[in-house]
Amino acid sequence: MNTPVLAVRELQESDIEAIVNYWLTADAAYLEGMGVELSKIPGRSAWIHMLKTQVHTPLKEKQSYCLIWTLNGKAVGHSNTNKIIFGQEAYMHLHIWEADIRRQGLGSSFLKLTIPHFFQNLQLKTLFCEPYALNPAPNKTLQKVGFQLLQEYTTTPGWINFEQPVKLWQMSLERFRQVEQLWALENQPSVSAR
Repeated sequence: MNTPVLAVRELQESDIEAIVNYWLTADAAYLEGMGVELSKIPGRSAWIHMLKTQVHTPLKEKQSYCLIWTLNGKAVGHSNTNKIIFGQEAYMHLHIWEADIRRQGLGSSFLKLTIPHFFQNLQLKTLFCEPYALNPAPNKTLQKVGFQLLQEYTTTPGWINFEQPVKLWQMSLERFRQVEQLWALENQPSVSAR
């Protein structure tokens, strides 16, 4: 069996249709399980306009910065940040578009490729993630890659969400530098003694 090839790259205009389709064709139960208020999801033209605007906005002025996740050269998901204070902090979101590749452990591998881009390109001191507390997948993934749980509280975390309990996870720049070294060690081939 071949090892899957995972990569990340910045959002391009050619990716917009796939992101829009993800939001507009996803199963309602799946979206609600992420904390999405279905009535707040915008229509196709609004999504396209919003994403095109972000593609063409200079990095330091972006309201949302998006990276595309590819598996064996095919775009299969994305991670974006919003609530960006350039040079300070941002809030991260993670989405695997295709149901058949979810729950395979790819999320943590994609995050290990994604997080360095967010810290470097947005010059962050802190990266946050605030997933729905009742959605176990992102919470387990964040813990696995080294985020620290700060607190759990009730809020409406985003413009397409309903009020919900969330878990606030944090990774500081210092913490990122520590876990990045651990990730590198995990990827080194093991040496057996003779």
